Amino acid sequence: MEAITHQLALRLSEGNFGREKLPRYFEGGNLVRIKLPNTTASFSAAATTTTPKLAQPIRASAGAGARPEPDTTPFSSEMASHDPASKDTRIAQISSVIRVIPDFPKPGIMFQDITTLLLDPKAFKDTIDLFVERYQDKKINVVAGIEARGFIFGPPIALAIGAKFVPMRKPKKLPGEVISEEYSLEYGTDVMEMHVGAVQEGERVLIIDDLIATGGTLGAAIRLIERVGGTVVECACVIELPELKGRARLGDKPLFVLVSST
Repeated sequence: MEAITHQLALRLSEGNFGREKLPRYFEGGNLVRIKLPNTTASFSAAATTTTPKLAQPIRASAGAGARPEPDTTPFSSEMASHDPASKDTRIAQISSVIRVIPDFPKPGIMFQDITTLLLDPKAFKDTIDLFVERYQDKKINVVAGIEARGFIFGPPIALAIGAKFVPMRKPKKLPGEVISEEYSLEYGTDVMEMHVGAVQEGERVLIIDDLIATGGTLGAAIRLIERVGGTVVECACVIELPELKGRARLGDKPLFVLVSST
């Protein structure tokens, strides 16, 4: 999930952020925003002042019985709601347990918290199941999870679809030889690392994180995978903040999300 430094410039003008200064905070790995009056737009990653908009999942893959031949047709970028033929009540439950906490970690902040999703065994299982149903027949070799919450969702998905799990971490967190990718923030840069040899040339990779905001970390993860010859099949997140236009930073790589928060 995208990191960001203090003092953000924010103004939406023809789809681009301007340079009017606005307080923001990055606390404990979570980007949060300050609630201010009379602002025309707001900037958020792990926090939002609005209730998540529900999305419906795509039609699930084959259930019990004979499995169809693996489908390797390229995905298109979409939210789960783009398949009107499928109405899945699991999405409503998932969204309902993602709570918003006011004034955390500082006064005026509305923090979007997924830990309550993890406390609900059914909602958590439903979240994993929705991703598994989408990817179980796509010949995925690798599930790459982005630090830190990609580590929560990635491993159970990888186990269920028979893929290996590869952690993508912040600098100096992985022992042994690593490959690094620097990416831009609003004011500065950050670095993502992956073990050398974790992804092999030609392997098909799913990149997963809990949330996409500006798309910086997902973009870096894509570049890391492609540098070693892997193929990024899709990026997947539980939540998207579409006003931050993170999809645009993913190039031609498709993105799938369950809940859109605006």
